[in-house]
Amino acid sequence: MTITSTLHNALSGLAAVSRSADVVSSNVANALTEGYARRELSLSAQSLGGNGAGVSVDAVTRAVNQTLLADRRLADAELANADVRSAFLAQVEGRIGTPDDAGSLSARLTELESALIEAASRPDSEARLGSVLTAAKNVTKAVAAISGAIQQSRMEADSGIASAVNSLNGMLVEIRDLNVEITSARASGRDATALMDQRQTLVDKVSEIVPVREVPRQGDQVALFTTGGAVLLEGTPARIGFTAVGVIAPDMTMTGGALFGLTLNGMPISPSDTGVMGGGRLGALFAVRDDLAVTAQTQIDALARDLIGRFQSSAVDPTLGPGSPGLFTDSGNPLNVADEVGLSARLSVNALADPSRGGSLWRLRDGLGAAMPGPVGDATLLNALSAALADPVTPASGSFGGAARSASGLAADILSQIAGARQSAEDAQGYASARQEALTVLQLQDGVDTDREMQMLLVIEQAYAANARVIKTVDELIQQLIGM
Repeated sequence: MTITSTLHNALSGLAAVSRSADVVSSNVANALTEGYARRELSLSAQSLGGNGAGVSVDAVTRAVNQTLLADRRLADAELANADVRSAFLAQVEGRIGTPDDAGSLSARLTELESALIEAASRPDSEARLGSVLTAAKNVTKAVAAISGAIQQSRMEADSGIASAVNSLNGMLVEIRDLNVEITSARASGRDATALMDQRQTLVDKVSEIVPVREVPRQGDQVALFTTGGAVLLEGTPARIGFTAVGVIAPDMTMTGGALFGLTLNGMPISPSDTGVMGGGRLGALFAVRDDLAVTAQTQIDALARDLIGRFQSSAVDPTLGPGSPGLFTDSGNPLNVADEVGLSARLSVNALADPSRGGSLWRLRDGLGAAMPGPVGDATLLNALSAALADPVTPASGSFGGAARSASGLAADILSQIAGARQSAEDAQGYASARQEALTVLQLQDGVDTDREMQMLLVIEQAYAANARVIKTVDELIQQLIGM
């Protein structure tokens, strides 16, 4: 080995350990940086004429377990989906309330039943008749509040869909731009790992909205496909379209043309959670708007129909004429079974019994269709109203099975259904959260270990000292030769 080759080897070694020190310092500095992938220096031995010619720095690579990363992204999407579903069901359950909640639906029905019993014990008492009216109004307010909360959730979901689609479109364009920059950086010999970190972070965010698979392409570019098979990015980013609406009424649905679905590059696609864009937060938002909320609305409307039907009968109030509304009405009108959607929001107390709207309290005792007051001590109608509320009746609509129920029992069934769905959603959420957390921990284990990096730094220091010693020795030899 000549002095020249020895010097060349040592200088290449110094360059390699210097680059290694840069990599270690970058790793340590970014140990807590989200989306940062640990850097590794790729080295190879140089040879010239079969003899060693030093060391070559080939590249700085990112240490990423792609299989683990892909699984964690799918877990992110699953958790985001479960979070949206669970939050909606918990909100509806909270609005319905448990029987021990003072303002719950069950409590309001119990108050009405108690008010009717108390009024029947003293039918001459205006105060007790007024309590019946107040309790009946509170029932309508509770039912309307639940309906309003459901429609508010649908509007928030619709707005959330628009926001998610806008974010998705923007991030796909950014990923496309990063693909181009990374390819350009590689072609010019520049380090593109920081750009890859940015791209990975963006793909992570995309995967929460829509579960995606990342596929490598030439020039360190990536393509993105949803797990349902839609192409989001293959050189050119896809364009997802959606149109939000300002206000959503109970009768507004996508199948009816009042609400909008998704388009992919101008072509309509299924927005359902089982469709090509389902599985993440976007699919769950559509599920809330078009499925979960619609189902909840149907059950509440069925309860409103049941309440109107219980009292809209001459068997309960003999003074009612054919087609006349009873204690509860559809905005003052009798029940129209063909217009049940949104009935809960229109449920109201008959104005004939409401003094604030020109009615009279005595009609609660003597009949809504009575021409004049009857005996003040007659509690027959009040007992009939109380019995109508408590009698087991098979619901004419909704998903309750064929069993007969009282009004309170029907409200309890609705709460039970929502609570059961919420519990199932929370179970799915708990599983998704545990899986996502476990995969995140595994991914972090592949990240920067500062202890290991410090150990590497000691090795680098030793290598640097050794190469410097060789150079110093060569220098001393050259000085001796010059001095001869």
